[in-house]
Amino acid sequence: MPCCAVPCHTMHAVPCHAMHAMPLRLTHPEVQVECPPIGLESHRIEDEQLLASSMLRHGLGAQRGRLNMQAGANEDDFFDGAWCAEDDGRTHWLEVDTRRTTKFTGVVTQGRDSQLHEDFVTRFYVGFSNDSQTWVMYTNGYEEMMFYGNVDKDTPVLTEFPEPVVARYIRVFPRSWNGSLCMRLEVLGCPLSGDSYYAQQNEVTSSDNLDFRHHSYKDMRQLMKVVNEECPTITRIYNIGKSSRGLKLYAMEISDNPGEHETGEPEFRYTAGLHGNEVLGRELLLLLMQFLCKEHRDGNPRVRALVAETRIHLVPSLNPDGYELARTAGSELGNWALGHWTEEGFDLFENFPDLAAPLWAAQERQRGPPRLPEQRLPVPEHYLDEGAAVSAAGRPGHGTGGWGVRGEAAVREGGCGA
Repeated sequence: MPCCAVPCHTMHAVPCHAMHAMPLRLTHPEVQVECPPIGLESHRIEDEQLLASSMLRHGLGAQRGRLNMQAGANEDDFFDGAWCAEDDGRTHWLEVDTRRTTKFTGVVTQGRDSQLHEDFVTRFYVGFSNDSQTWVMYTNGYEEMMFYGNVDKDTPVLTEFPEPVVARYIRVFPRSWNGSLCMRLEVLGCPLSGDSYYAQQNEVTSSDNLDFRHHSYKDMRQLMKVVNEECPTITRIYNIGKSSRGLKLYAMEISDNPGEHETGEPEFRYTAGLHGNEVLGRELLLLLMQFLCKEHRDGNPRVRALVAETRIHLVPSLNPDGYELARTAGSELGNWALGHWTEEGFDLFENFPDLAAPLWAAQERQRGPPRLPEQRLPVPEHYLDEGAAVSAAGRPGHGTGGWGVRGEAAVREGGCGA
């Protein structure tokens, strides 16, 4: 098991003698520090920042050892669902280079994403370094501290360090495992040094004063209030009801006469957040209302014309209960289904009222008005052929969800969904 060149048996602020050239600072804060994921799952940490002692094959290399990494359609290809060591030796490790001084507070471990294998790490050690050559192992003051990992391959397990450690590199050394030695990983840490050279070269910044971040329900409500206060003559906040947990479903109206229905003026509504744990649409609508307000105040002629000629309604979160549930757990400890549906288990994406079915049913029983051409275009038969590249959506009599199995498969193979 790798350790300091001169054994270090305690985790004090005084560095090991072997670390004098590059001291490893270990902190003892009075208050537990909560740090966010550094970005293995989100790919903020690049493939080049991940290193492993070995790999079973290319599709199971270090770059695949990211939390919630999914295996490809065919296992044993270049896109498998974990990092796996080449053998069952006990000297293997998975390393992350943060490229800056970082205060590490914990890790999240997960087993291999696979339909065929039950591979996960059950116990492990953790080490730290500033040069990737000399390592200090986390200890309990007397010996290297053993951390307990997973009990299945799917559930993420959070391991918090009793005391944060400050370093640049972190390694996880698996000690025991089920099946083969495979794992997925996320690291929790707070950057302490300024932006690295790599971040400076790749940072994308905006000159617009927009609020780029994820918003909780409270944050969302506050942002909408701020937009309304900044543009009171063109905006209005109202709610369309309440969620199962009593949260109001807020909407923002943007118009030259907010609150008034003008005959002949088109009305447009954007709705987001039907799946509570899918946040992109929610944030885009919050950015859109900020953008329209700002540009209208700045005299943008296109935006001014849009506001004058259209009544716009923005509903950023139709399933706030699901969002709050997923946000509280976080992507590291949640899963794709957490917060996806409503409290009662409804999928709002497919739970719209069918206003046409009663009419067609009445006509079939000859109790309704004369038959009219059905206002749905049939899906061409060849779209349903094997290998078709278009999703079979909305074909009468073929399921209620609107998404065909063949279509989904085609999209995964590189086709375009309708």
